[in-house]
Order: sequence, then C-alpha cells, then structure tokens
Amino acid sequence: MFASFSTTPCLRATRTRNQRSLAAMRTAVAAMTATAMLALAPSLARAEDASANAQHTLRIGYQKSGLLAIIKAQGSLDAKLKPLGYSVKWFEFPAGPQLLEALNANSIDFGYTGAPPPVFAQAAGVDFVYVGAEPGARHNEAVIVKPDSPLHTPADLKGKRIALQKGSSSNLLLLEVLKKAGLRYDEIQPVYLPPADARAAFESGDVDAWVIWDPYYASAQQALKARTLADYTGLDVTNNFYEATRTFAQQHPAVIAAVLAQLRDTGEWVGAHLSDTAALIAPTVGLDRALVETWVRRVPYGTTTVTPDIVRGQQTVADVFYDAHLIPRRITVSANVPTLPQAASNLAAK
Repeated sequence: MFASFSTTPCLRATRTRNQRSLAAMRTAVAAMTATAMLALAPSLARAEDASANAQHTLRIGYQKSGLLAIIKAQGSLDAKLKPLGYSVKWFEFPAGPQLLEALNANSIDFGYTGAPPPVFAQAAGVDFVYVGAEPGARHNEAVIVKPDSPLHTPADLKGKRIALQKGSSSNLLLLEVLKKAGLRYDEIQPVYLPPADARAAFESGDVDAWVIWDPYYASAQQALKARTLADYTGLDVTNNFYEATRTFAQQHPAVIAAVLAQLRDTGEWVGAHLSDTAALIAPTVGLDRALVETWVRRVPYGTTTVTPDIVRGQQTVADVFYDAHLIPRRITVSANVPTLPQAASNLAAK
C-alpha cells in the first residue's frame, strides 16, 4: 500500500497566500485591460470612421497645356472634392488621342482634349460623354517650318511630308489650312507622330513641316526659331472639351459639377494673373518661365457646359473628318452630350 500524506499547516498557508496573490494579479490585469481599451477607444473609433469614409479616387488625364495642368500645380481641386469623399490622381498624356484611349480602357475617369480626339473616339465606339467646354484659341497652334525653309505659303505644302498627331487638333488645322489653299488632304504626305517624335523628325529634316500646339509650338519657336506658315487666322476656331466616361458622369454628377466649377474659377484667376500662372506651372512642366508665359497668354479661358451652339460646331468638325475619309462612319455628336443640370447650375452660380 502507498502511504498517505497529509498537508501540513505551513503548506496550507502558503497555498492560500498564492491563491490570493493570483486573484489579485487577475484583478489588476483586468483593470489594466479595461483602462487600455478605454484609452484606445477614440483611436479605434477614428479608424472605423476613416474606413467608413475612405475616399474614392477621381482619375484625371491632363496634358501640359490647359487648365487641368494649372489646377494640378495649384492643388486646388483636392479641397473642392474632399467634402464629396474624393481625392485626385493625375495622369499626363502627350496628346488627346492617347488620353481618350486611356478613358476607353477605364484607366481614367475625366480628361481634356481638343475638338478632334472625341470625334475619332466616338467613331471608334468609345463610350464617353462631353461634360464641359473651353473656347478655342487662334494663335496657340500652327503649321510651322524651319527658318530657312523654301516653303512660304500653305500652297507650298503640296506634295510635302508633314508631321502631326493623327486625330488631334492639329489634324483639323491642317485640313482647314489645306482647304483654304485649294489643296486636298491626299495631295500632301501626312506623317503621323506624337509630339516628341514629330519634333525629332522636324529637327532632323525628315519632314518638311510640323503641325503642333502649345507648349510644343512655343518651344519650337524659341529653341528652333521655327517660322509660322499658318494658324487659325481667317479660320473658324473650335472648342476644346472635357470628357468623362459615361458611367462616371451618370453615377457621380456632383463630382463632375464640382470639377467644372473649379475649372471656371481657376480660368478666371489665370486671366487676371498670367505672369503668376507661368511662374506656377513652369517648374511642373519643365519649361522656361518666359516660354510658358508665351503660350499662357495665347489661350482664352471660360469653362462652360456643352451648349447647343457648341454641339453644332462640333458636329461640323465631325463632318469635316468624315468627308476627308479620316473616320470610318458618320457620327451624331449630340448622342454623346448628356444633360448635366447640376453642372449648369454650378457654372451659372457666382
């Protein structure tokens, strides 16, 4: 048999003290945990609020010229959109056609181009809408040649190699310049290149002329002493446009309205602060301040909704490209112009 052991009074007292000590520790830990949770409660609440109010992102496509580049430099749009739960992410494009390709791929929600890119996009079946417009300029885009070029009038372009971005505002200018000179589009040799490649071809002499807009135009005038053969003088000036995906415009009209209102306000500020604008954006676009001021002064601003008169003008642009066999089908511009009452109201308000 195994012997039985009895607990001595000393051991019983020690066990009792240990049990009391463990109970006290548990009570202290519980109190500390409760205190910590109370201290953390505001932070946890803020984290939950931040999660609940996580900002959406408006993806904007812009080019070196235009109000969007100025707004980006100012940082003014973020404050306008914050109450709507939006932040902004910016994407730069060399020209309008590339920007609308990104819109079609749903890589951006909103952008700015000249008149021709949306015509080509609509003809290709891109599902976008016009949401706003800016007035066109007469002297910020041109057909240029080298200073020693033998070409002196638009009629001299016959048979020549001309660099341009296909489907851009330059494409329209070239069509109109040729028409006025009594030339058809098939009587010249278009060389379709984006701006950077077109400049290289122009400098090397691979092309005889270049059709280009600011700031590339102003840069060529300054650095290459390029000579202007023709601009929009004597021609009808077209509008420039803000576009959005149809889905975004339908689902977020308040965001579109807020962006257009900021564009209007910034345009008014630029008109009164041309030198300040040049100083602001020169570092962001990597160009000389004097050069930037040259093209800033050549552009009028005045953001508006797309009015019936603007639609008629844009329809004329579309017809010009169809008649020149540069788009595959005739389009109806008004089919891509939605009614935006909130945007109209915001732009009308002062």
